[in-house]
Amino acid sequence: MAVLAPQLAARALAALDRFIALMVAGGLVLVLPISLLLFMQWPLRDLLQAYSREANDIAQWLFALYVSLAIVYATRRQSHLAVDAVAHRYTPATRTRLACIGSSCALIPWSLLILYAGWPMVSDSILRLEGFPDTYNPGYFIIKAAAWMMALLVLLQAVLDIIRGDASERR
Repeated sequence: MAVLAPQLAARALAALDRFIALMVAGGLVLVLPISLLLFMQWPLRDLLQAYSREANDIAQWLFALYVSLAIVYATRRQSHLAVDAVAHRYTPATRTRLACIGSSCALIPWSLLILYAGWPMVSDSILRLEGFPDTYNPGYFIIKAAAWMMALLVLLQAVLDIIRGDASERR
């Protein structure tokens, strides 16, 4: 039984890592529809004189999802803006320790704050299927949910990095 627990923990961590990787990979495809919708706003407004606001609203919620997943992607790849002029001199072990300290002192508390403070607003917005305030088009709740999803995924990634004890570049 004692040998089974570490194996289950390793499998759970691997499953969590795969889940986060799948979420982030799904966000990569959002770039094309966002670009297309933003490009189509002017022709829709000027030529058809219709649907430009709808294209903008859809692009906004797609962009919110994209940014949420891009933040997690940067966290996974350790590609945030950093003081690399100094950090490149550190040993890998020191970089790992600093990344774990940063996750413990910044990412986890920030994520927990967003998850706790944002839940009432996000859940209310989702339950009401809140629309955009100026157009009343549906989908504004997705923007709020994307911020909450980002905080949850950053929290899971930070915990994963700390448990593994590494913040090295992955896939």
